[in-house]
Amino acid sequence: MVITRPYRRTCRPFRNSDYATDGRWRYIEHPKFAQTPEHYVRAFLLLLKDLQELFDYVEPADTNLNCYSYRIHALLLRACIEVEANCKAILRENRYRKDARWWTMADYTKINKTHRLASYRVKVPHWTGTQNIRTPFAAWAIGERLPWYEAYNTAKHDRLAEFQQATFAHLVDACCGVLVVLSAQFWTRDFSPGNDHLVFVSGESDGMESGIGNYFRVQFPDDWPDDDRYVFNWTTLKDEVDPFETIDYDAVP
Repeated sequence: MVITRPYRRTCRPFRNSDYATDGRWRYIEHPKFAQTPEHYVRAFLLLLKDLQELFDYVEPADTNLNCYSYRIHALLLRACIEVEANCKAILRENRYRKDARWWTMADYTKINKTHRLASYRVKVPHWTGTQNIRTPFAAWAIGERLPWYEAYNTAKHDRLAEFQQATFAHLVDACCGVLVVLSAQFWTRDFSPGNDHLVFVSGESDGMESGIGNYFRVQFPDDWPDDDRYVFNWTTLKDEVDPFETIDYDAVP
């Protein structure tokens, strides 16, 4: 199969190339690629700001992974809501036909198959210990539930009994999860006023890119099969009324 048009809200590498060579990333900025992408990015940037403020009191370190608090609980809820919001946007704009009132994580797992969420790795800077590389969607690769999302549901519905589930580890993974879902749609584009380029930060030879918000570093999937990579010339597509394809999520198991 040859993918000759980009899918809505779907960032992928090109065959025999990367994500952005020769400006081919510019399909991301087309108004029909995604509805109000800045709405989702701004919510993440505010979440990131509050997470960094938490780091003033809870040091990013292995020894603090199991600590919990009301502030961590609140941020965990916000992060998971953002993951849900992004997943809903991806399904909705690709015209998933199931009634949105009944969407659950079982529906959102379809996005792992189209965006390879489980293959993303996120590096948390200034970390003490060895657990600074987070893979928030790795459980989906083996058909299991996401521990941080399960903790969110448990702590949300019964905070009194399950408050201790809102751990620092789950919060960090949830925030990294938001970044992964955003990156899988918009790469490193932050849609800030006057921003006409993607973010490239060289200075670290870790095989990662500076992610949206310029705090976390992201390793984008390199395991895309050739048939799932993009093959199109954006210069010839960009002037069409609608140059995008929709993903048939109803056919995705």
